[in-house]
Amino acid sequence: MINRVERSSRGSRRSLAAGLVILAAVGSLWAQQDDTFSQYREMMGDDNPAVFVSEEGMDYWEQPGGPRAVSLEACDLGLGPGVVEGAYAQLPRYFADTHSVMDLEARLAYCMVVLQGRPMAEVTAKPYSRPGDQATEMEALVTYIAEQSQGVALAVPQQHPQEQAAYRLGEELFFWRAGPYDFSCASCHRQDGKRIRLQELPNITKAAGAGPAYTTWPAYRISQGVVRTMGWRVQDCMRQQRLPELQMGSQANIALQVYIAATAAGFEMAAPGLKR
Repeated sequence: MINRVERSSRGSRRSLAAGLVILAAVGSLWAQQDDTFSQYREMMGDDNPAVFVSEEGMDYWEQPGGPRAVSLEACDLGLGPGVVEGAYAQLPRYFADTHSVMDLEARLAYCMVVLQGRPMAEVTAKPYSRPGDQATEMEALVTYIAEQSQGVALAVPQQHPQEQAAYRLGEELFFWRAGPYDFSCASCHRQDGKRIRLQELPNITKAAGAGPAYTTWPAYRISQGVVRTMGWRVQDCMRQQRLPELQMGSQANIALQVYIAATAAGFEMAAPGLKR
């Protein structure tokens, strides 16, 4: 009996020691990751590779395109035709000409079709680039337009009934558990100080977490070498939950953005950001 107890005790101590070694290794990796990212940020200073993508976006905005050979400068992003300053800080929003709530990507696709005469299938075929690729036209345009809202307080409208309905749908989807892992957005983003894969995750149910998270997208992702938009961020979260892929400009994608943006109201836009 004593030998069995001693063996059990020794086994428990070995298990505890092994667990401590694993925790120490994880902590070391976490510290190394944070240190590497901090070094990269320090090396970059105020520079952000996203500025080059923004310049491309300005060209896409101003240069004639499509069968009608016209630019997108007459596109109304919510503040009047051609107005880009501050427009991103008030998107997604309701548009009377489409009788729907649209985010920037959906609105740009609409303008490409209506103003430039391009087929919708063409402008939505590849909105997001693969890691290491050149930015797509959509990514470049979103980066350029978002940059024109730097320092502007986020104020996504919630006056129209459809805007309010989009918020309620986004909130419902945020807490909706589904998929093989029974995950929801809230599984990762409703607690303070939560970490996954050595990275701290923001609590998006509170303004303090949603604000810095939302206002720094679009952002240049160091690990992928490309600028990513908020539409892509929402889509990729769904992919990680092993749910069906959200389409750019879909009602679900836009509703989730409305919920996060409305929660983050009042925070100043700081996009394009710089992410891991």
